[in-house]
Amino acid sequence: MRSLIGLSLLTSALLAAPSAGAQEPEPASPEAPEFPPEQRYGEWVRRLDFRPQEYSFRRSNMIRLLRHTGGGIMLVPSSDGLTHGDTFRQLEDFWYYTGLEVPNSMLVLDADRDRTVLFLPKTDYRFENPGRRNDFPGRPLLNDFQLRGNAGMEEYRDIEDLPRYLAQRVRGRTVLRVNGGSGGALRQPEVAMFGAPDALQTMIMKLRVDFPEAQVQNAFEEVARGRMVKSRYELQKMQIAADATSQAILSSAELIRAGVDERTLQGEFESTCRALGSQTIPFTPIVKSGPNSLWPWRVLASHYGRRNRPMESDELVILDVGCEIDGYISDVGRTFPVDGTFTLIQREKMMVSIVAADAIIAAIRPGVTFAELTEIAYAAIPDDEEKYMQTPSFFGHHIGLNAGDPALINEPLEPGMVFTVEPWYYNHDLEIAVFVEDVVVVTEDGVEVLTKSLARTPDEIEAVMR
Repeated sequence: MRSLIGLSLLTSALLAAPSAGAQEPEPASPEAPEFPPEQRYGEWVRRLDFRPQEYSFRRSNMIRLLRHTGGGIMLVPSSDGLTHGDTFRQLEDFWYYTGLEVPNSMLVLDADRDRTVLFLPKTDYRFENPGRRNDFPGRPLLNDFQLRGNAGMEEYRDIEDLPRYLAQRVRGRTVLRVNGGSGGALRQPEVAMFGAPDALQTMIMKLRVDFPEAQVQNAFEEVARGRMVKSRYELQKMQIAADATSQAILSSAELIRAGVDERTLQGEFESTCRALGSQTIPFTPIVKSGPNSLWPWRVLASHYGRRNRPMESDELVILDVGCEIDGYISDVGRTFPVDGTFTLIQREKMMVSIVAADAIIAAIRPGVTFAELTEIAYAAIPDDEEKYMQTPSFFGHHIGLNAGDPALINEPLEPGMVFTVEPWYYNHDLEIAVFVEDVVVVTEDGVEVLTKSLARTPDEIEAVMR
């Protein structure tokens, strides 16, 4: 019986087995995973901050300035794209002339041929990771024709062609122009023991290595002449930044009282800037009280714990702060009494600074120089107070995309120039420091104060504190 059962099982197995020539069916292959489509630049950055005509004018104006001073081609590099966790911020010159947030690119302003060329990578490397295609779907750049249409350049090339392009132009004795960051002859960057070269220094060193025979000249003055005078569209952005900064200062002032620390005010200021549309903070807010107020920010920033002091009664607290909106910044300063009321001596010293500031502002108009404004300021400062007023050149600095926008401080003022007026007062003898900083724009017949709505005199400040 057992043998019959075994034979039956064996027969069934043989009948079920495929014949020698039969093909075994292929196992079903899993379907290829579906990944998100490429993320186009226009899906993330839907429009430029300004109309394309604004950027076109800036580029053509720079080409005109270059041609007027010898021609050549200006190289304007973009950021490498690395942000270390911060919001990406494009290098200022590239942003100013293109409005684009692309990495690892080069704008060429060709004054010899009256042409702009944008060298772009084929793709944005930040959107690529073969092991995580679901998270990094890729982003084309060079062949994104919507991006090209928005940018409005005459010519687009692969960034890999840049060395060959420069070699050809250098052989033709074309002068290479770069923004050296300050006036005068272009300084050769050096690799220091400490710190690292910035993007422009790196580019200059690379040019020296790859093209030792090339003429590389400084274009800082031309950049400054173009960027010093703001368009009405830039002024609109700067007014928005000034208004946001003023509101953030008032929000911080509501928290001022004995026992509250400086960093609490800093946090409130930054939070309000963000709530009002600030993509980033242009510089670390300077909040300093009591003895801390007697020192410049570089001294305070050199110590890890020197920017979190609790405020005490009868002291003053200074806010030197700014918001950034769409790349344009404000830089505003105010002094508040911790107890809500200035002492007589504090009020007196506040007025030293305010009277000097008012004298400067009243004298601003086209054609005036900063040297003349400095003389006017000192004429308004009592002789025995002059040693406490701090100024390396004049009582302020140009602002725009930066708290130290490129500027030629010996040039006469022109309509559209924007700068700060800030007569600092540091009296170590009395241990009192006061500070009032406003943002002003030169108009056709005088000046407009962009921060005029913010309380600044002792009476106005005390009313805010109440």
